[in-house]
Amino acid sequence: QTSVLATTSSTFDDFTSMKTGDPGHFSLDSYTDLNDTRYSSADWLHNMKNLPRSSVLRAVKGPVLSIMSWSFFVSIVHRCLMMSKKWSGLAQHMNLSSTPHSLLVSSLGLLLVFRTNSAYQKFAEGRRIWEKILSISRNVSRLATLYETDVKPERRRRVQRLLAAFPYLLRHHIQPCCLTSSQCAELLGSKHVLTLESSSSKGIKQCWVDRRDLPWSLLPNIALKKCAAVNNKPLWICDRLSKELQDVEYTPNFTSRERLTFLSQIDKLSQCVGECERIHQTAVPLNYARHSLRGLTLWLLSLPFSLVKDLGLMTAPVMGIIAWLLLGVYEIGYAIEDPFQGSLNLNSLCESIHKDVMYGYFGDDIKRSRGNAFQIDKEESEEWEGRTAHAIEMNLERADHRIKPSGKLSDLEAITPSMSP
Repeated sequence: QTSVLATTSSTFDDFTSMKTGDPGHFSLDSYTDLNDTRYSSADWLHNMKNLPRSSVLRAVKGPVLSIMSWSFFVSIVHRCLMMSKKWSGLAQHMNLSSTPHSLLVSSLGLLLVFRTNSAYQKFAEGRRIWEKILSISRNVSRLATLYETDVKPERRRRVQRLLAAFPYLLRHHIQPCCLTSSQCAELLGSKHVLTLESSSSKGIKQCWVDRRDLPWSLLPNIALKKCAAVNNKPLWICDRLSKELQDVEYTPNFTSRERLTFLSQIDKLSQCVGECERIHQTAVPLNYARHSLRGLTLWLLSLPFSLVKDLGLMTAPVMGIIAWLLLGVYEIGYAIEDPFQGSLNLNSLCESIHKDVMYGYFGDDIKRSRGNAFQIDKEESEEWEGRTAHAIEMNLERADHRIKPSGKLSDLEAITPSMSP
């Protein structure tokens, strides 16, 4: 059995062929997300096979090759000087003591650990924010369905569409996804192209999207034009949701308490926008990042002079492994510093919210969605009552069975509670 629950798309084929022997077979259940990867020590061979396709290795390939080239040059010069009787003494002066590097490695490790930990804290916080968005969206859609009689079905459907559009617009706000030049050329002159404008200190930026894609297809034309004209589009969704809920008329079942409950949930969505902006716009202090990278670079460039005496021509491959490990840790910290740029799978989170909020919409079968939880017919109610009566009867029979002929319970049974189904 495999201990890997899922794997990334880049290693999907390798994963399936190695674990099952069949490249076209995949045995994970339908609830497994390919982004939820778990690796144990038993997967060492799988990880080593996929090392050439490692994204971290690709990111640090340039500096690693530079360190290896420098190490190879140092080892060649050292070998040539050692073979020359005239310059053999100079070769001895090339050898540095390992003491300085041993003393500096602890400080260097602390620099890397602190940077990586601060980046991981932002990654974990980003995931908690989107978890909150998922929960709030589900709660608001549930409340809108429960109070559909007071909210009215048309307003409930508008609230659903606005909730489904919110995560996509928040993702676009912190991770813009615009059409490429080739895609724009294909849709040039078509009514499906939507132009988005955002103003900043550097001027006005334009972005083109296909209005047939999510979330643009969830909004009608007039609302879409209003939303496209503002800079902060997820905040516009929060404002429109607040307006929709504020316009609900008072009824015996929908009072100020229910209205404030709805609006408090929308306030939490608005707070999530600000929290995402804070993570996206706040980087690790540049002085700290520069100092860490400079210290790591100097340490790696001087290390070959301590190893060349013992390793000779093997200095270059050894330095390549060391540089890959240390620069890889630094690169991981840089990659997860802004979790919204690829570390978090925002696509799956947006799809989950859309699926959970838009139940029974656009011709979906409500029997296969969470919407059927709000439908309780007479037959189901009678079955619930029948199950309850049956459970009570079973408990009484179990109690009678536990009573001894004397009519008393044993000491053990007297302190053991009956287990009801």
